[in-house]
Amino acid sequence: MKEPTLNKQETFDQLPPIWSEAFLTQIREAHQASGKRLVVLDDDPTGTQTVQDVPLLTEWSVDRLRREMEKSAVFFVLTNSRSMVAEQAEAIGREIGKNLTEAATLTGVDFFVLSRSDSTLRGHYPAEVDALMEGLGQTYDAVIMVPYFEAGGRYTLHDIHYVLQGEELVPAAYTEFAQDKAFPFQHSYLPAYVEEKTQGRVSADQVIGISLDILRKGGPQAVKSKLLEIPSGGVVVINACAGRDLEVAVKGLQLAQAEGKRYLFRTAASFVRVLAGIPVKPLLNAQSMAIDTPNGGLMIVGSHIKKSSLQLEQALQLPDIFPLEIEVAKLVKEETRQDTIQRYLENIETAIRSGRDVIAYTSRKLIALGDAHTSLSISRLISESICQIVEGLSIQPKFLIAKGGITSNDVATKGLGVKRAMVAGQLQAGVPVWRLGPESKFPGMHYVVYPGNVGSEDGLALAIQAFASP
Repeated sequence: MKEPTLNKQETFDQLPPIWSEAFLTQIREAHQASGKRLVVLDDDPTGTQTVQDVPLLTEWSVDRLRREMEKSAVFFVLTNSRSMVAEQAEAIGREIGKNLTEAATLTGVDFFVLSRSDSTLRGHYPAEVDALMEGLGQTYDAVIMVPYFEAGGRYTLHDIHYVLQGEELVPAAYTEFAQDKAFPFQHSYLPAYVEEKTQGRVSADQVIGISLDILRKGGPQAVKSKLLEIPSGGVVVINACAGRDLEVAVKGLQLAQAEGKRYLFRTAASFVRVLAGIPVKPLLNAQSMAIDTPNGGLMIVGSHIKKSSLQLEQALQLPDIFPLEIEVAKLVKEETRQDTIQRYLENIETAIRSGRDVIAYTSRKLIALGDAHTSLSISRLISESICQIVEGLSIQPKFLIAKGGITSNDVATKGLGVKRAMVAGQLQAGVPVWRLGPESKFPGMHYVVYPGNVGSEDGLALAIQAFASP
């Protein structure tokens, strides 16, 4: 049965009031006192969209993980597994699990793991979570699932996950995200979603929800009590319609962990910040990101979802923009690919040298992609072509903004050669900015990772304007 669309304001007005006490400081202090490292495996580069002053790795050798464990209480490892087929995602999960265990043994520190994925339920679940547990060689009392992400308008109520569209809360299974060729799903009711994705291995009635009534009326102690009742190896869904709901949930989780319970987390980005006890900070501004250069900036738009295309239309209306359509049909043909890439590179460099901001965007008309495997393969070919353009740049643009998960990952790792970056903060709600490391093509440059499914219709235009001289 189709879950009903709800008016957000009317629905939220009927909810119990949020818990009055804030717990973020207590959560942070408890995490620091534990000495444990929180390692966030991010399946695309947008998961840093709620944190700041946190390092991010794009490689995961034992030595690299060991060095990061020695100095960082929280860090991200960018796997980009959402752009891969399931077998590749599983192999990476097992490898990182094994390497983390070995690195922890070498450093003598304990750690816990969060698998950060999409707030619209796309991704390799449960495949990469199962593979990660196998690599870690550990058993867990439960997998905690939290897809809530307020900056993107994702809310979970009565165990149903919603996407805010206008003023309406639309069940996730009835949005364009559920039609993703690589990660389709039919259920917004998360217990049924888990049963669907695990192909019945975990039945819907085995999935336990931590309701808003528990969070808002019972508080952390009620969360703890509920968790202690759950049979080992289960799946727990945490409902949330406000950031305070996450604080109550995490405080309850910490109380359960203090009694020896172990959890593996599969969540969207909002939960990461609360689990680490990281406070909200003001958005970045032109003064904090300014660089002294006459060069223009570069925006690359690879995402094709409706929101991205609407944002692109607005950005292209800015004055003195140099628009460049990247014709996908020419990139997928081997005989025209390299000449096309070289022509685009020359056009972009000429415009940047003249001080104009460039918006390079993939053609909006989708070519026939076939099945999920073919879809991902073609997407990667397009992304690799874009990376060749970035890698070929002979001058540093004033800024670089990448729109879309696959695009922003590959531009960072392949085009810019990033091995380690620091998350400087957010340009807009849900839009992270990285400060690139010394090994990258443009050390110290601010790199904006703009998620495909985030932002207002004028979001991309505002992102470019944010880099105007203060």
